[in-house]
Amino acid sequence: MKVALVTGGGRGIGRAAAEALAQSGAAVAICGRGLPALEEVAAAMRAGGSRALALACDVSNPDDIARTIAAVTAELGAPDILVNNSGIARSAKFAATDDAEWHAHLDVNLMGAVRMTRAALPAMLQRGWGRIINVASVAAKIGFLYSTAYCASKHALLGLTRALALETATRGVTVNAVCPGWVDTDMAAAAIDRIDSRTRMGEAAARDTLAQMSPQKRLMTATEVAATIAYLASDAAAGVHGQGWNIDGGEVMS
Repeated sequence: MKVALVTGGGRGIGRAAAEALAQSGAAVAICGRGLPALEEVAAAMRAGGSRALALACDVSNPDDIARTIAAVTAELGAPDILVNNSGIARSAKFAATDDAEWHAHLDVNLMGAVRMTRAALPAMLQRGWGRIINVASVAAKIGFLYSTAYCASKHALLGLTRALALETATRGVTVNAVCPGWVDTDMAAAAIDRIDSRTRMGEAAARDTLAQMSPQKRLMTATEVAATIAYLASDAAAGVHGQGWNIDGGEVMS
Protein backbone atom coordinates (compact mmCIF):
# COMPACT_ATOMS: atom_id res chain seq x y z
CA MET A 1 0.00 0.00 0.00
CA LYS A 2 1.32 3.42 -0.99
CA VAL A 3 1.39 6.20 1.58
CA ALA A 4 0.30 9.69 0.58
CA LEU A 5 0.78 12.97 2.43
CA VAL A 6 -1.40 15.92 1.45
CA THR A 7 -0.75 19.37 2.88
CA GLY A 8 -3.72 21.66 3.33
CA GLY A 9 -5.91 18.56 3.32
CA GLY A 10 -8.85 19.83 5.35
CA ARG A 11 -10.84 21.48 2.59
CA GLY A 12 -11.06 22.30 -1.09
CA ILE A 13 -8.54 20.76 -3.46
CA GLY A 14 -6.55 19.21 -0.61
CA ARG A 15 -9.55 17.37 0.78
CA ALA A 16 -10.66 16.19 -2.64
CA ALA A 17 -7.13 15.00 -3.43
CA ALA A 18 -6.88 13.11 -0.14
CA GLU A 19 -10.20 11.40 -0.78
CA ALA A 20 -9.24 10.50 -4.36
CA LEU A 21 -5.93 9.00 -3.21
CA ALA A 22 -7.69 7.03 -0.49
CA GLN A 23 -10.14 5.70 -3.08
CA SER A 24 -7.19 4.59 -5.20
CA GLY A 25 -5.99 2.45 -2.29
CA ALA A 26 -3.40 4.65 -0.61
CA ALA A 27 -3.06 5.25 3.09
CA VAL A 28 -3.42 9.00 3.45
CA ALA A 29 -2.06 11.52 5.93
CA ILE A 30 -3.43 15.03 5.78
CA CYS A 31 -1.96 18.04 7.50
CA GLY A 32 -2.66 21.73 7.88
CA ARG A 33 -3.32 24.44 10.41
CA GLY A 34 -6.97 23.58 11.17
CA LEU A 35 -6.87 20.28 13.06
CA PRO A 36 -10.65 19.92 13.70
CA ALA A 37 -11.42 20.04 9.97
CA LEU A 38 -8.56 17.64 9.26
CA GLU A 39 -9.81 15.19 11.88
CA GLU A 40 -13.26 15.29 10.30
CA VAL A 41 -11.86 14.43 6.87
CA ALA A 42 -9.65 11.66 8.25
CA ALA A 43 -12.55 10.18 10.21
CA ALA A 44 -14.69 10.08 7.08
CA MET A 45 -11.93 8.30 5.18
CA ARG A 46 -11.49 5.77 7.98
CA ALA A 47 -15.23 5.19 8.02
CA GLY A 48 -14.91 4.32 4.34
CA GLY A 49 -12.28 1.70 5.09
CA SER A 50 -9.12 3.70 4.40
CA ARG A 51 -6.13 4.22 6.65
CA ALA A 52 -6.00 7.93 7.41
CA LEU A 53 -4.16 10.24 9.73
CA ALA A 54 -4.69 13.94 10.53
CA LEU A 55 -1.86 16.14 11.79
CA ALA A 56 -1.49 19.81 12.65
CA CYS A 57 1.29 21.38 10.60
CA ASP A 58 2.23 24.87 9.52
CA VAL A 59 4.36 24.42 6.38
CA SER A 60 6.18 27.67 7.14
CA ASN A 61 7.55 26.05 10.32
CA PRO A 62 10.48 23.65 9.71
CA ASP A 63 9.98 22.00 13.11
CA ASP A 64 6.34 21.25 12.26
CA ILE A 65 7.41 19.63 9.01
CA ALA A 66 9.99 17.42 10.72
CA ARG A 67 7.40 16.31 13.28
CA THR A 68 4.84 15.65 10.54
CA ILE A 69 7.14 13.46 8.45
CA ALA A 70 8.22 11.55 11.56
CA ALA A 71 4.62 10.99 12.67
CA VAL A 72 3.45 9.85 9.23
CA THR A 73 6.41 7.49 8.91
CA ALA A 74 5.79 6.00 12.36
CA GLU A 75 2.04 5.55 11.83
CA LEU A 76 1.67 4.74 8.12
CA GLY A 77 5.16 4.50 6.66
CA ALA A 78 7.35 6.94 4.81
CA PRO A 79 5.36 8.93 2.22
CA ASP A 80 5.50 7.60 -1.33
CA ILE A 81 3.28 10.40 -2.62
CA LEU A 82 3.54 14.04 -1.57
CA VAL A 83 0.92 16.58 -2.59
CA ASN A 84 2.09 20.11 -1.77
CA ASN A 85 -1.27 21.86 -1.67
CA SER A 86 -1.01 24.37 1.19
CA GLY A 87 -1.17 27.91 -0.09
CA ILE A 88 -2.37 31.45 0.45
CA ALA A 89 -3.74 33.99 -2.01
CA ARG A 90 -4.20 37.63 -1.07
CA SER A 91 -4.87 40.49 -3.41
CA ALA A 92 -3.39 43.99 -3.35
CA LYS A 93 -1.91 46.55 -5.70
CA PHE A 94 1.85 46.20 -6.11
CA ALA A 95 2.51 49.48 -4.30
CA ALA A 96 0.50 48.23 -1.33
CA THR A 97 2.23 44.84 -1.19
CA ASP A 98 4.88 45.25 1.47
CA ASP A 99 7.79 42.97 2.33
CA ALA A 100 5.75 41.10 4.94
CA GLU A 101 3.15 40.20 2.31
CA TRP A 102 5.81 39.06 -0.14
CA HIS A 103 7.47 36.94 2.51
CA ALA A 104 4.13 35.40 3.54
CA HIS A 105 3.31 34.27 -0.01
CA LEU A 106 6.78 32.95 -0.72
CA ASP A 107 7.11 31.27 2.68
CA VAL A 108 3.92 29.24 2.25
CA ASN A 109 3.43 28.84 -1.50
CA LEU A 110 7.06 28.17 -2.39
CA MET A 111 9.12 27.40 0.68
CA GLY A 112 6.40 25.25 2.25
CA ALA A 113 6.71 22.94 -0.75
CA VAL A 114 10.51 23.17 -0.66
CA ARG A 115 10.67 22.22 3.02
CA MET A 116 8.17 19.39 2.76
CA THR A 117 9.81 17.98 -0.36
CA ARG A 118 13.24 18.20 1.22
CA ALA A 119 11.96 16.12 4.13
CA ALA A 120 10.08 13.51 2.08
CA LEU A 121 12.29 13.05 -0.97
CA PRO A 122 15.24 11.11 0.52
CA ALA A 123 13.09 8.08 1.40
CA MET A 124 11.52 8.13 -2.07
CA LEU A 125 14.93 8.15 -3.71
CA GLN A 126 16.10 5.34 -1.46
CA ARG A 127 13.11 3.19 -2.49
CA GLY A 128 13.37 4.19 -6.14
CA TRP A 129 9.72 5.24 -6.36
CA GLY A 130 7.93 8.44 -5.52
CA ARG A 131 5.46 11.05 -6.67
CA ILE A 132 5.72 14.76 -5.86
CA ILE A 133 2.75 16.81 -7.02
CA ASN A 134 2.74 20.55 -6.47
CA VAL A 135 -0.57 22.40 -6.58
CA ALA A 136 0.31 25.55 -8.50
CA SER A 137 -2.17 27.59 -10.54
CA VAL A 138 -2.62 29.10 -13.98
CA ALA A 139 -1.05 32.03 -12.11
CA ALA A 140 2.18 30.03 -12.47
CA LYS A 141 1.98 30.70 -16.22
CA ILE A 142 0.22 34.06 -16.63
CA GLY A 143 -0.26 37.19 -14.58
CA PHE A 144 -3.35 38.41 -12.75
CA LEU A 145 -4.23 41.94 -11.74
CA TYR A 146 -3.37 42.93 -8.17
CA SER A 147 -1.73 39.57 -7.47
CA THR A 148 2.00 40.15 -7.90
CA ALA A 149 3.10 38.23 -4.80
CA TYR A 150 0.76 35.32 -5.48
CA CYS A 151 1.69 35.05 -9.16
CA ALA A 152 5.41 35.29 -8.41
CA SER A 153 5.18 32.56 -5.78
CA LYS A 154 3.30 30.24 -8.12
CA HIS A 155 5.70 30.90 -11.00
CA ALA A 156 8.49 29.97 -8.60
CA LEU A 157 6.68 26.76 -7.61
CA LEU A 158 6.44 25.71 -11.24
CA GLY A 159 10.12 26.51 -11.72
CA LEU A 160 10.93 24.33 -8.72
CA THR A 161 8.85 21.52 -10.24
CA ARG A 162 10.69 21.61 -13.55
CA ALA A 163 14.19 21.90 -12.12
CA LEU A 164 13.72 19.18 -9.49
CA ALA A 165 12.25 16.89 -12.15
CA LEU A 166 15.59 16.96 -13.95
CA GLU A 167 17.38 15.84 -10.78
CA THR A 168 15.07 12.89 -10.13
CA ALA A 169 14.41 11.80 -13.73
CA THR A 170 16.43 8.56 -13.60
CA ARG A 171 15.65 7.67 -10.00
CA GLY A 172 12.01 6.59 -10.11
CA VAL A 173 10.55 9.79 -8.64
CA THR A 174 8.32 11.98 -10.80
CA VAL A 175 7.75 15.65 -10.04
CA ASN A 176 4.78 17.44 -11.56
CA ALA A 177 2.46 20.37 -10.92
CA VAL A 178 -1.23 20.90 -11.48
CA CYS A 179 -2.23 24.39 -12.57
CA PRO A 180 -5.93 24.98 -11.92
CA GLY A 181 -7.85 28.02 -13.01
CA TRP A 182 -10.54 29.31 -10.69
CA VAL A 183 -11.86 26.39 -8.66
CA ASP A 184 -15.13 26.41 -6.74
CA THR A 185 -13.54 26.45 -3.28
CA ASP A 186 -13.22 28.78 -0.30
CA MET A 187 -10.41 30.61 -2.10
CA ALA A 188 -12.75 31.47 -4.98
CA ALA A 189 -15.45 32.46 -2.52
CA ALA A 190 -13.04 34.90 -0.87
CA ALA A 191 -12.16 36.38 -4.26
CA ILE A 192 -15.85 36.75 -5.10
CA ASP A 193 -16.38 38.59 -1.81
CA ARG A 194 -13.46 40.93 -2.59
CA ILE A 195 -14.80 41.71 -6.06
CA ASP A 196 -18.28 42.34 -4.69
CA SER A 197 -17.01 44.56 -1.88
CA ARG A 198 -15.00 46.70 -4.30
CA THR A 199 -17.53 46.93 -7.14
CA ARG A 200 -20.91 46.36 -5.44
CA MET A 201 -21.90 44.28 -8.46
CA GLY A 202 -23.46 41.51 -6.36
CA GLU A 203 -22.26 37.99 -5.58
CA ALA A 204 -23.73 36.37 -8.70
CA ALA A 205 -22.13 38.91 -11.03
CA ALA A 206 -18.81 38.67 -9.18
CA ARG A 207 -18.86 34.91 -9.50
CA ASP A 208 -19.61 35.23 -13.20
CA THR A 209 -16.58 37.50 -13.56
CA LEU A 210 -14.38 34.59 -12.52
CA ALA A 211 -16.31 32.06 -14.60
CA GLN A 212 -15.92 34.20 -17.72
CA MET A 213 -12.13 33.81 -17.54
CA SER A 214 -12.52 30.23 -18.78
CA PRO A 215 -13.70 29.48 -22.33
CA GLN A 216 -16.03 26.95 -20.69
CA LYS A 217 -17.59 29.85 -18.74
CA ARG A 218 -17.48 28.05 -15.43
CA LEU A 219 -15.39 27.47 -12.33
CA MET A 220 -13.54 24.18 -12.17
CA THR A 221 -14.32 21.71 -9.37
CA ALA A 222 -12.01 20.36 -6.71
CA THR A 223 -12.98 16.86 -7.83
CA GLU A 224 -11.62 17.55 -11.33
CA VAL A 225 -8.31 18.72 -9.93
CA ALA A 226 -8.15 15.77 -7.55
CA ALA A 227 -8.68 13.30 -10.40
CA THR A 228 -5.62 14.71 -12.16
CA ILE A 229 -3.60 14.50 -8.94
CA ALA A 230 -4.64 10.88 -8.44
CA TYR A 231 -3.57 10.07 -11.99
CA LEU A 232 -0.18 11.77 -11.55
CA ALA A 233 0.29 9.73 -8.36
CA SER A 234 -0.32 6.44 -10.15
CA ASP A 235 1.99 3.98 -11.89
CA ALA A 236 0.20 4.84 -15.14
CA ALA A 237 1.75 8.32 -15.03
CA ALA A 238 5.36 7.12 -14.79
CA GLY A 239 6.23 8.96 -18.01
CA VAL A 240 4.60 12.25 -17.01
CA HIS A 241 7.43 14.29 -15.55
CA GLY A 242 8.27 17.95 -15.06
CA GLN A 243 4.86 19.05 -16.29
CA GLY A 244 2.43 21.76 -15.26
CA TRP A 245 -1.02 20.40 -16.14
CA ASN A 246 -3.68 23.04 -16.67
CA ILE A 247 -7.19 22.37 -15.37
CA ASP A 248 -8.90 25.55 -16.45
CA GLY A 249 -11.39 24.89 -19.23
CA GLY A 250 -8.96 26.22 -21.85
CA GLU A 251 -8.01 29.52 -20.20
CA VAL A 252 -4.29 28.90 -20.74
CA MET A 253 -3.31 26.73 -23.69
CA SER A 254 0.36 26.11 -22.97
